[in-house]
Amino acid sequence: SSNLRTSLIVDPANGRLPPLSAEGQKRAAERAEAAKRRGGPYDAAQNLPLGARCLIMDRMGPPMLYGNYNNTHQIVQAPGQVMFLAEMLHDFRVIPLDGRPPLPQDVRQWMGSGRGRWEGDTLVVETTNFNGKNPLRGSSENVRFVERFTRVDENTIRYQFTVDDPATWTRPWSAEMPIKKTTGPIFEHACHEGNYSLYNILAGARA
Repeated sequence: SSNLRTSLIVDPANGRLPPLSAEGQKRAAERAEAAKRRGGPYDAAQNLPLGARCLIMDRMGPPMLYGNYNNTHQIVQAPGQVMFLAEMLHDFRVIPLDGRPPLPQDVRQWMGSGRGRWEGDTLVVETTNFNGKNPLRGSSENVRFVERFTRVDENTIRYQFTVDDPATWTRPWSAEMPIKKTTGPIFEHACHEGNYSLYNILAGARA
């Protein structure tokens, strides 16, 4: 069973990320140096992860990865578009299916600009135009994601994605995982309401 794999990565076949490109190595070193200059994680609100600041979570993607909790998604199909809603933070993506071009290159977004098409029974979504503030494992703002959603039975979607970013890795890489149907509502997720937790984290560190 594919669920027994020890890695989500299916290409390369060894299940590991490809090596960083020269540009990727340079950018990783620059990020590490910038993080060192900013100080510890509790020295400033900006040093904490985006999720801890209730800005954006990794559930929505692309790619749509699992977290420790609140991994439920709602998928709604309508004429000419499909919508993905994540329980975590209630982020959503609306993907046009009408063949329109992506946004201009100077328009950059947190979750990029996605465009979809059908290849038989598989929904293919290509996303570009990222703002670079929410990278996947150090990806650049010019990364291109290709997601594939294939319903393999009544309760299961095979979710595949390919990451193409020569500015970060020496070759594209792909991963795969199942999305299982569930029952019941999507509950409200308010992160830490009013962001009091963030204030308390910083105040506690200073105390």
